[in-house]
Amino acid sequence: MNDPHNDPPHAASSWPVLLLALPAFVAIWSGWVGLGTMTGFGVVQPLPGIWDGLRIDTRVTLPIGMEAYAAYALSVGLGQTATARAQTFARRSAVGALILGAAGQVAYHLMSAAGLTCAPWPVTALVACLPVAVLGMGAALAHLTHAPATPEPVTSTFATIPAGGRGQVEVSPVGAGPSTRPALLQPMAAYAAMADRPDWGADTGVRVRALHTEHPDWTRARIGEVAGCSARTVRRHLHATDATKSTQEREAS
Repeated sequence: MNDPHNDPPHAASSWPVLLLALPAFVAIWSGWVGLGTMTGFGVVQPLPGIWDGLRIDTRVTLPIGMEAYAAYALSVGLGQTATARAQTFARRSAVGALILGAAGQVAYHLMSAAGLTCAPWPVTALVACLPVAVLGMGAALAHLTHAPATPEPVTSTFATIPAGGRGQVEVSPVGAGPSTRPALLQPMAAYAAMADRPDWGADTGVRVRALHTEHPDWTRARIGEVAGCSARTVRRHLHATDATKSTQEREAS
């Protein structure tokens, strides 16, 4: 006998959502159409000389564009199929579209209650830009939803030479986390071979000066990575070397 407590959960019915959306749809549609009337939207002839009998009432573009985009962005932002970048853009733009939609409804009802038949020019300018904004946001969101996911970074390795110049070479992965140090560009074997050089002794200053002489384009952090010290120590040794050279040049002159 089946245990009712172990039965899989059933999907919630969607008819209450449709029942709630019907009065909202009627109110939003009438509000946008009324606002479009006050801001100069109306019947136009889109194809003069080609199809003279074609007439389109542009007031319907406001409710269709704004509310359809808000619903589309919400579905992408709350879904699980799009990339993280697409979901972030969808959530933010959906909130913006809903705020603009609410502002349009408020503006229409305030002007209608005040007996206005023509909207002030700032409201007209803002409403006139809405179709362009919806087109841009819709095209951007569609591009993001079809864009491939960002590839994972390639895992590499770097080597750390012990401070004494001898011993075991430590190999660590690159890309394992935020605390991982950046990879060196040279092969690991080249750094391991430096431990056998005659000038690669226990003195950190010797190692720092040797690396700086052979690789003048290296940063202090990179030199310290190979020499087994910090970038601050590298800077101190190089500064001492420059001071010594300056003193010798003054004495020679």
